[in-house]
Amino acid sequence: MTLATSAFTTYSAIGNREDLTDDIYRVEPTKTPFWTGISRAKAQAVNHEWQTQALAAAAANAQLEGDDAITSDATTASVRLGNICQIARKSPRVTGTQQAVDHAGRDDEMAYQEMLKGLELKRDVEYNMVGLATAKVTGNSSTARKLASVMAWIKTNTEKGGGTAADPTAADGTSARVDSATLTAFTEARVQSVIKKCYDAGGSPNTIMLNSFNKQQFSSFTGRGTPTQDQSQKKITAAVDTYESDFGRFKVVPNQFMRQRDVFVLDMDMWAYAPLPGRSFMSFTPAKTGDSDAKIVITEWTLESRNEKASGGIFDLTTA
Repeated sequence: MTLATSAFTTYSAIGNREDLTDDIYRVEPTKTPFWTGISRAKAQAVNHEWQTQALAAAAANAQLEGDDAITSDATTASVRLGNICQIARKSPRVTGTQQAVDHAGRDDEMAYQEMLKGLELKRDVEYNMVGLATAKVTGNSSTARKLASVMAWIKTNTEKGGGTAADPTAADGTSARVDSATLTAFTEARVQSVIKKCYDAGGSPNTIMLNSFNKQQFSSFTGRGTPTQDQSQKKITAAVDTYESDFGRFKVVPNQFMRQRDVFVLDMDMWAYAPLPGRSFMSFTPAKTGDSDAKIVITEWTLESRNEKASGGIFDLTTA
């Protein structure tokens, strides 16, 4: 077929309206399972503090009937811990012209950009808590304050690689985990080992959190049995979302912001997001300095590790 003589085509036409839908599509991850799943607390100072309490070890305890010789038992003092409030910020800016013109997919450009920056800030909060191995930094006029991430707290119940791998020197957020150059395979036996360590330490973890690579590894563990196929539903099940251990049931939760070399075994109730009052994902308008408008979206928060013995981790895992 050939084009009819003198047929007027879109290629030469002037004035055809553009076809731009009012839909805008995003694929970047916005789920934050750690931040969403942990408890909420309230910080009152830049150095947010709390206490943990240990009990005396269980011992044989048999007393004479009617014995009135009272001997005082040793008292175990509580331990005072703290973490530093970190400031995270996103700042959209839109010119007066861009705010005034007609937009596809949003009515208000500034409101749209403010919403996007809020999502980005939420991702940053998750990443700073579970994706970085960061010890707390007090900060000063030229150094930003930093909170101690999960990996700076978990010390007691761990499985790690060989070589230079080392747990934090103290379970108080002051030192970061030392990664090993020697990576080891992620196995069900290692998960069971950390769960047992948590139980023996008195913890009751309930969540196994891991990245996408290790989530697929977890779903292939032999303890799961054989993948099932429901022919009537045309459905194959080859995933593990719940793990039944000797010491309780666990949710298996993927987290896109974790490193591939880490797997956490967590008691979610023993971790908390603790913002300063009025500083949790708040937005304000700074002074206008020209023909544009800006917003500042900010959160100032810290991570509360209520007792690291309730959780554990498998570290220095192979990533391929």
